[in-house]
Amino acid sequence: MRHPDQAFAQMETDRGDNHATEETEPTSASPAVVLRDLHKSFDAQKVLNGLDLTVDSGQTLAVLGRSGTGKSVLLKLVIGLKKPDAGSIQIHGQEITSCDLEEMNEIRKKMGLLFQHAALYDSLTVQENIAFPLRRHTTMTASERTDRIKELLAGVGMEADLNKMPGDLSGGMQKRVGLARALALEPDILLLDEPTAGLDPITSGEIDELILKLQEERNVASIVVTHDLHSAKVIADRIVLLHQGNAVIEGTFGELEHSDDKFVKEFFKRDP
Repeated sequence: MRHPDQAFAQMETDRGDNHATEETEPTSASPAVVLRDLHKSFDAQKVLNGLDLTVDSGQTLAVLGRSGTGKSVLLKLVIGLKKPDAGSIQIHGQEITSCDLEEMNEIRKKMGLLFQHAALYDSLTVQENIAFPLRRHTTMTASERTDRIKELLAGVGMEADLNKMPGDLSGGMQKRVGLARALALEPDILLLDEPTAGLDPITSGEIDELILKLQEERNVASIVVTHDLHSAKVIADRIVLLHQGNAVIEGTFGELEHSDDKFVKEFFKRDP
């Protein structure tokens, strides 16, 4: 049985049991996410080397790149699970690299994170998995939580499976439940790590359609890390390709697909 991603457990622990209703209000004039001159290394390995990115509300940015190019690390920096070595990360105009834990906890409540393997708690039912953040971070009554859980599961087509255990679900079903949990606190920023990894083409297409539907309904800013070129083409407004810690190119799928850059051409050799 797979255990939850340790990073998710850390994030939930860091958030603590504070049920205060005060939240960090987005600044409408500022982009949802702004990264400037972002650096991150692990020992001698440079993962990010001066990265600049901007994501507006209602926009989906797909992050492509070879394995080990820092794509998943980027998401963990944005949500504050890791600290950059240098550079700026602004969430709705607020610099988070200097935030203390309490401030970061409030910001995280408006961010949803779907890990590559969904990170569901094996010992909890589907309903209990989604209830977890609602119990910790809201003052909802039991009946209000139940209504919210049913609404979230209906939104991802899993309303009939609330009493199942994660081990009884397929990979695609686990991703759906993970996405429902990521949306539990009504985030306005969604971070998705390989949402279609390991799924068959039909299930991948269903996940893509679900992401598009949720984005249209909620107007969230999304950063999607993926190796799936077809998925990136379907769901992303803009795409950035990382190589050796830098953004080689950023633009629409068509612009990247027809680029004359040698690395970009090599990356896009596969027919999406």
